[in-house]
Amino acid sequence: MHKILVLYPPPPDPEAFRTYYETKHIPLAAKLPGMRSYSYAFDAAAPGGGESPYFCVFEAVFDDAEAAGAAMSGPEGQAVAADVANYAAEAPPTIISFDIAGSG
Repeated sequence: MHKILVLYPPPPDPEAFRTYYETKHIPLAAKLPGMRSYSYAFDAAAPGGGESPYFCVFEAVFDDAEAAGAAMSGPEGQAVAADVANYAAEAPPTIISFDIAGSG
């Protein structure tokens, strides 16, 4: 299994981010071919309740790195990537891609 993790820093306008993200961006991301599942959350908290450097976290699961790469390089993935500028241009996300080594 392979995951793509997208970590968004706090945006200048959290409500505008949230509205756009849920109504426009997530429907685009949901169309990524080969994606087994996805999840997202707002207001990510640091351990112990401290302030997190992230406002939103997105996670997508694929069978393997090749499937993730194919999804992101295809037209759907290109549309998802291009859309980020519409809601996160001032605070772009960190994107991490990795194979899942184990689970508990």
